[in-house]
Amino acid sequence: MSHGSVDHGANAAYGAHLANDENPYHPFNSQIEWEVARWAKLRGATSTAFSDLLSIDGVSERLGLSFKNANELNKIIDHELPTGRPKFKREQVVVAGESFDVYYRDIIECIKSLYGDPDFARYLTFAPERHYTDEDQTIRLFHDMHTGKWWWNTQKKLDQHRPGGTIIPIIISTDKTQVTMFRNKSAYPMYLTIGNIPKEIRRKPSRGGHILLAYLPTTRLEHITNKASRRRSIANLYHACMSRVLAPLQHAGLEGINMRSGDGALRRCHPLFASFVGDYPEQLLATGIKFGDCPKCDVEKDDTESNTVPLHLRNIGEVLDALAALDQGNLAFVRACAAVGIKPLIHPFWEGLPFANIFQGVTPDVLHQLYQGLVKHLLAWLEAACGATEIDARCRRLPPNHHIRLFAKGITTLSRVSGTEHAQICRFLLGIIIDIRLPNNLNAGRLLRAVRGLLDFLYLAQYPCHSTETLQLLDEALDLFHENKLIFVELGIRNNFNLPKLHAARHYHLMIMLFGSTDNYNTEYTERLHIDLAKDAYRATNHKDEFAQMTRWLERKEKILRHQKYVSWRLAGGHQADPYHSRPPDMTFGREQVMTKHPSAKSVSLEKLATDYGATHFRDALARFIAQQSRGNDPAPLDSQALDVLARDIHFPFHRLPVFHKVKWCSVDARGHGDAHVTLDSVHAKPQRNVGAHLTARRSDTALVRVGMNAKDLRDFRVGQVRVMFTFPPKSIPLLFPPTVHLPTHLAYVEWFTPFPPAPDRNSGLYKLSRSLRGGETVASIVPVADIERSVHLIPRFGVIAPREWTSDTVLEDCDTFWLNSYIDRYTFSMFR
Repeated sequence: MSHGSVDHGANAAYGAHLANDENPYHPFNSQIEWEVARWAKLRGATSTAFSDLLSIDGVSERLGLSFKNANELNKIIDHELPTGRPKFKREQVVVAGESFDVYYRDIIECIKSLYGDPDFARYLTFAPERHYTDEDQTIRLFHDMHTGKWWWNTQKKLDQHRPGGTIIPIIISTDKTQVTMFRNKSAYPMYLTIGNIPKEIRRKPSRGGHILLAYLPTTRLEHITNKASRRRSIANLYHACMSRVLAPLQHAGLEGINMRSGDGALRRCHPLFASFVGDYPEQLLATGIKFGDCPKCDVEKDDTESNTVPLHLRNIGEVLDALAALDQGNLAFVRACAAVGIKPLIHPFWEGLPFANIFQGVTPDVLHQLYQGLVKHLLAWLEAACGATEIDARCRRLPPNHHIRLFAKGITTLSRVSGTEHAQICRFLLGIIIDIRLPNNLNAGRLLRAVRGLLDFLYLAQYPCHSTETLQLLDEALDLFHENKLIFVELGIRNNFNLPKLHAARHYHLMIMLFGSTDNYNTEYTERLHIDLAKDAYRATNHKDEFAQMTRWLERKEKILRHQKYVSWRLAGGHQADPYHSRPPDMTFGREQVMTKHPSAKSVSLEKLATDYGATHFRDALARFIAQQSRGNDPAPLDSQALDVLARDIHFPFHRLPVFHKVKWCSVDARGHGDAHVTLDSVHAKPQRNVGAHLTARRSDTALVRVGMNAKDLRDFRVGQVRVMFTFPPKSIPLLFPPTVHLPTHLAYVEWFTPFPPAPDRNSGLYKLSRSLRGGETVASIVPVADIERSVHLIPRFGVIAPREWTSDTVLEDCDTFWLNSYIDRYTFSMFR
């Protein structure tokens, strides 16, 4: 490996092609011309609309543009901007006497483009690492791909063949998608990314961590009338096209090629096929396995429901030997393939790839296996067990929360439910079936434990960082479901559980150890890429010979994106960023609490705080707070009675207060990946309002409040309902407090719930809470807003039948007992499980 100077970096090399040191925007004459060109290509304006805009008299002259229409702009992009990513080629692949077009790029050049991207230079990893949580190195961590065992094992094999090489793990995904709503037009994109790029960057389409490698043929071969023959021909066409695209990896993987990363460092790199990302039909197509079987292991179809039958990954050596029988004639070939459990594939794409094992490389698919698979099944089972009417009635009566989508019409009538909607339903599913009556008065405890096991598995499977301990929890969650699943058989809902997607859950533990956590290879990312790289591309065409136009549109867009990086680099003075040091992700997003600069309501009377905001005991709570705080640094807190005596003598030097209606928590780019700030959580405290003749209900969210110093001990937290958030008028502070008191800027009036019980419910695993009362009255306090840790969601204890008079707006007042919902987000789940 040799380290180049800054001049050898990717941006400097790009600038050398432009040969213009004066103008950072070249070949565009000015900043405004470059901004107009960028807008035209990245913001979705059609070529006709853009040409019409520029044809308006005086527009291009006043802007000083050198191009007068879209065609002239395209010529500048095509001929004067350097090629950032390789161009597409069109070739014909012949299968069963028919020729088909495949549009693809040189995979080696695509890898060089990702590997040499200046935006990724400081984040790339070049060697496997072992991470541990303890000094004795007994608890190992798995997160990014370089912490998994696959990279270690493959590095050892490579070093035996050719020492000193840098592995570039190749991650391939394919997925056919519709590009029109009605005309049944489809595209078959094939995507590439590399495991050297951190998963946090790869999973954001806007960061450009994936490359569209090819458009595969979408033909259904309807001219072949025999269905078995047609299926076999489609599979062979798929593998012939994939083999054509991936063929350069055979030599490059073994012998290596010198590649320069974005910082100018030169290494001998070995691009090696690591994993294949796709849904179940794509996995079967890639591996050549029959429908209903597992694409990874040799478990019999009738044993896929078992959680105890031994698992053995399919033997890649035996399969390759069977594929080699093609030379011995058709009958011998078919028999050899059947003996190892695969279809007779003619030269599958992975056959000649060095160190490749397709059965190991097929990765878990959280979107299709869990959300669109097991959760979809689970919802149907629960509807059959509990009744659609009762489930929907409970959904409509959940209190609001930042993380909870309220399904006003229930969930059983939804059609074409997306993965996102299934995820939203999972956040409250367990809580709404507690106490529900089952047919024949069957024990609901087993139903709760089965649902809890599946939901726990779902949440644990998506941890961004796993340890040997959390992987044990993952197995235990799956075991909990299997131990209780027969309740669905007794209810007459299922006869068996031979579901490939349920069986696939058994492989998650091993796959996380091999390839890192599941957010390294989620099909959700490619589903999002379809919009940018297939659907938007198709809309930009005239729908005739569309793939040629789609590839050209994409090449121009990529050139503009590459030039944008260069312009930003030039304007920043041509400096490279500081070195980046990777560290494992944890369950807490970097977060900061944010209040608005100005109050939502500048002046609210104390009477309105009681009537409109529901802060019934605000005066008493505020008087007690002032009495306690005005004692200054006296460490001994007063008991309740003494505080009440002191509070009677407090007189407020104000009748109105400035009030805030929301506190939120925003993300912080804790890992240094340049992530945008997003709102992660919020707590609302809004009053009731008259809107015309209609009275809109108040919203007083529940929150987790710190009452002690230990952030890991539940006893140091209480749940409270936040009614009001406010500040003292500045002039009143010296009248109420001695100058030595450091008063928090923002305060909240909170009505308390009971402390957490010693243990959660045995069946649901949820904590039961109720209103904290003293003498029949609600217990309330004033606390610093900074002590509010996060929002929490309370699910009412509905009983056997949900009271129909309850509503989402009033249920926190109507109900007296609640379950703390631990499934609203990943952090809450890890805290309360």
